[in-house]
Amino acid sequence: MENIPLIGVTGIFICSVLAILFAGWRLATTADKIADATGLGEAITGALLLGATTSLPGLLTSAVTASNGFASLAFSNAVGGIAAQTMFLAIADISYRTVNLEHAAASASNMMQAALLIALLTLPLLAMGTPSLSVFQIHPISFVIPCVYIGGLRMISRAQETATWVPEETPETIADEPQEDQSSLSMQRLVTVFLLMAAIVAAAGWVVAEAGMTIVERTGLSESVVGGVFTAVATSVPELVTTLAAVRIGALTLAVGNILGGNSFDTLFLAVADIAYREGSLYQALGQQQLFLLSVSLLMSAVLILGLLGRQKKGIANIGFESLLLLLLYGGLVLQLFRS
Repeated sequence: MENIPLIGVTGIFICSVLAILFAGWRLATTADKIADATGLGEAITGALLLGATTSLPGLLTSAVTASNGFASLAFSNAVGGIAAQTMFLAIADISYRTVNLEHAAASASNMMQAALLIALLTLPLLAMGTPSLSVFQIHPISFVIPCVYIGGLRMISRAQETATWVPEETPETIADEPQEDQSSLSMQRLVTVFLLMAAIVAAAGWVVAEAGMTIVERTGLSESVVGGVFTAVATSVPELVTTLAAVRIGALTLAVGNILGGNSFDTLFLAVADIAYREGSLYQALGQQQLFLLSVSLLMSAVLILGLLGRQKKGIANIGFESLLLLLLYGGLVLQLFRS
């Protein structure tokens, strides 16, 4: 997009966001029907279908930027996306006026997803602490990350089937139970619609990322700001749209599972980026800004799991304490990145 005038790039950016708004809404409603029809449950469907699908634009952005030698941009895009998407749950909580979202969407699967996310985020932290290790210019941690991700999903799936631990239901709790499928669409049609909307989201999200990078590159901002804020938020727009859509239709567990599942999937960006980065291990090329970004993302994930466990019904402005803290932490993160 280098030869397109800035106003044209801005128009492309806006049109792509509108496409994501439409397709993301359809993704959430279709995923909810698939969850009911298959009996998988909203938490698992949100993690596997919505979480992974809406993360595709960010995956492509981290891989492409790393292959072009922009290690900090690739890392900041991945971890910044996790921070932004966690903050999106606070926005979803604000939009759900009945009660605190984390209280109503209580689910063992979602709490396990949050714990898995914290474990996955500690792995790149360990890699940054052992920078001299590499195999074919790839850090061994990059091979561990996908193994932990797959193992964690299998554990969550088994926990969903056995249900050895369940949250206490209250009048405000929206249980994660399959509902009677009232859709006239067949499973084949539902899957077709989902794949079509996923393709639109992926394509539009990719254009959003490209347009966003073109816009911010002309401002001379650092890779950490560009990756940690601009491209991270731009490629995370699908998660925001699908989460708000899921809240709107009452699929609360799906909304939380979408964010947590997407965040866990986003840690795979780091492994892919490390493989794509050919100037050594990706983690060797990182600095204090990336360490700060990773630390705040870990803290935000810990705050979220405390909120899921604490299950506060109402707080300041009718949102939970965790949502308020997530907004403050993300705001502080953005200010610090711009200051540095």
